[in-house]
Amino acid sequence: MATQRSTIDYILEQAAGAGSVSARAMFGEYALYCDGKVVALICDDQMFVKPTPAGEAFIGTPEKGIPFPGAKPFFLISGDAWEDQDWLAQLIRTTASALPAPKPKGPKKPKAAASSAPKKKTAQKPAPAKS
Repeated sequence: MATQRSTIDYILEQAAGAGSVSARAMFGEYALYCDGKVVALICDDQMFVKPTPAGEAFIGTPEKGIPFPGAKPFFLISGDAWEDQDWLAQLIRTTASALPAPKPKGPKKPKAAASSAPKKKTAQKPAPAKS
């Protein structure tokens, strides 16, 4: 079950006090960004916050959950907790502050120019006969 856009809109509205908060669709679900850092994943209408020592200290004893098969455990934040704008914004801000800055992306490599004209075949000279 994919996350509904209304869920993302609500979380963004509730977490707006954290700073520059945005979401980006990824593989049918969403990544939540704060100040350019991925701080949470929203999968199946559930919020999974990246685990950090600072986030754990803020939450207390967080419930953990797996956002997708093969992922490491994240902090699972219940829908009831989304109701408290100040608490949610502080959690997002605390998590973003504890995460490293995103690595800068390198320059894009230019794509090889695809020629529409057929390549010319070069004639090869036959090898001289040995006597």
